[in-house]
Amino acid sequence: MAARHAQSRARRRLSRRSKAVSGLALSTLVGTALWAWPASGDDHSGRPDAKSGSAHAASSPNTPAPAQAAPQTARGLRAIPDLSDAARKRIPANARQVLVVTGKATDSYESRVVLYTREDGSDFWEAGPGWAAHNAAHGWTSDHHYGDLRSPEGVYALTDAGGRLPAPGGTKLPYDHNRSFVAHGTGVEGEPLAGAFDYVIAINYNRVPGTSPLDGQRPLGDEKGGGVWLHVDHDGPTQGCVSLKPEVMRELLRTLDPALHPVVVMGPAGH
Repeated sequence: MAARHAQSRARRRLSRRSKAVSGLALSTLVGTALWAWPASGDDHSGRPDAKSGSAHAASSPNTPAPAQAAPQTARGLRAIPDLSDAARKRIPANARQVLVVTGKATDSYESRVVLYTREDGSDFWEAGPGWAAHNAAHGWTSDHHYGDLRSPEGVYALTDAGGRLPAPGGTKLPYDHNRSFVAHGTGVEGEPLAGAFDYVIAINYNRVPGTSPLDGQRPLGDEKGGGVWLHVDHDGPTQGCVSLKPEVMRELLRTLDPALHPVVVMGPAGH
């Protein structure tokens, strides 16, 4: 009798051990499958964060790949992200500073600005911090005309600066310190414009490079507008310019260097 009870207990222990082993094998198999599933998705790389330059991994294989995301290496970005091929081709080969102004939408006056830089002889871009900005009240256009309240899309050199206040220490762009940099009246939404032209960087749309931002020459004709600047934000949309907080304007004036041939690439997202 004792022998039969011993055999019965042995069979129960063996049965429990077999079930445990089987359960472990099943758990291992399921765990392996779940671990391998995201890795089999189409998106194997993270998208560079415009502010920190870090990458965010995809959370599942169903996460769509971001449009025109640039491949990233330890040396930086192979291409500036979120630009069309046409815009990338218009960036001069000698440009080593590219200020990207991305509008929220074609008819929006909200933008995001990021400065990208690259070392001499390098093809890899490094993203700087990102800043909020305002553009024209009616958004963007590829055919800007005087008074249309739209900012001109395109790629433009940044060669000249100025302002009502003296140039911040370390400013490299030619700077016209001039009391004539005064914004009169109120903004599009009635906001005060005081201080809007304390610091200005001319965008070379329909202007003569190498002159003060105040210069009134319009090579394309007056009907195509002009006086499109980066200037101090007045908490509202502009008539055609791009506006940033005063501390950002000071930082750009200290950073943009004629020797690095800075340009601005500006337009709505997707363009």
